[in-house]
Amino acid sequence: MKKLVLVLLIVLVACSVSFAATKIKIGVSMPAADHGWTGGANWWAKKAIEDWKAKDPDIEFFFAAAATVQKQAADIEDMMVKGINAIVVFPYDPSLTTVVEKVYNKGVYTVVLDRGTTKPVFDVWLRNDDEAYARRGFGWVIDQLKGRGNVVIIEGIPSAPNEIRVKTARELAKNYPGIKILDSQPGDWNRQKALEVMQNYLQKYPKIDAVWTADDDMLVGALQAYAESKRKDIKVWMGGGAMKEFVKKIMDDNDPLIKADATYPPDVCATAVSLAVLGVRGRTFEGFYQKKLPVYIILNSEMITKANAKDYYHPDAPF
Repeated sequence: MKKLVLVLLIVLVACSVSFAATKIKIGVSMPAADHGWTGGANWWAKKAIEDWKAKDPDIEFFFAAAATVQKQAADIEDMMVKGINAIVVFPYDPSLTTVVEKVYNKGVYTVVLDRGTTKPVFDVWLRNDDEAYARRGFGWVIDQLKGRGNVVIIEGIPSAPNEIRVKTARELAKNYPGIKILDSQPGDWNRQKALEVMQNYLQKYPKIDAVWTADDDMLVGALQAYAESKRKDIKVWMGGGAMKEFVKKIMDDNDPLIKADATYPPDVCATAVSLAVLGVRGRTFEGFYQKKLPVYIILNSEMITKANAKDYYHPDAPF
């Protein structure tokens, strides 16, 4: 009996040591919510943190959102002082690479999001597919126009994602001689700036058949300018990013100007948090024979129409 008790005690001690060893600290560094999509991105990151905390008390999270690259660098340095085992980084811009490299070289499991880094200093890079996003959205515009019409483009901030989107749209247009891109100007992912660009387009071009903006935030501004102009000629409008207000309009089929959207899901940030948990614990996807998570993960863009809009509607999300 004494031997049995002794064995049980040894097992319990071993289990307690093993249990303690599973405790991990994860930092999550995001850019501040400077427009609707990044607001949604931050919301999804926080949602994933709360979901993991509810089911796994052995994870301690440190979250920070920064309005400048300098602030983000300082946030990451602070997380390092706190002894994080893993980090999720959505870089304010790629100049953050030197800081991410320092963290990665310290052996911290590193998940990089979206804008990425200028060199492969990460365990996993997770991003949305800008090329597919533009191909789906601008392709839908071309389909609606039946390959013939005048189109104006409102771009985002000059950046790698914006460059890919606009280049993809222009390459698509080349396949349709009847499609004419009248103009393409930056709206900076900003509703007010997009409104001003659209006002200029409306004054400059008497015949516009379609408008493609690089995201839904800018589509809001463009639509406002159109409504204020009292014009009724533009029938095809496409943004992108699955803003919940537009998804609801598509779902309810109650707005003749909003019939479809292309996904660029901000919940990619929630997935990144989960990847950090799986990666730092040495887990992989079920069915994968590789011993580690894939290094590059690209999420496809999907078209949202009335048929599937309910699957993309998240009423509690800010975007």
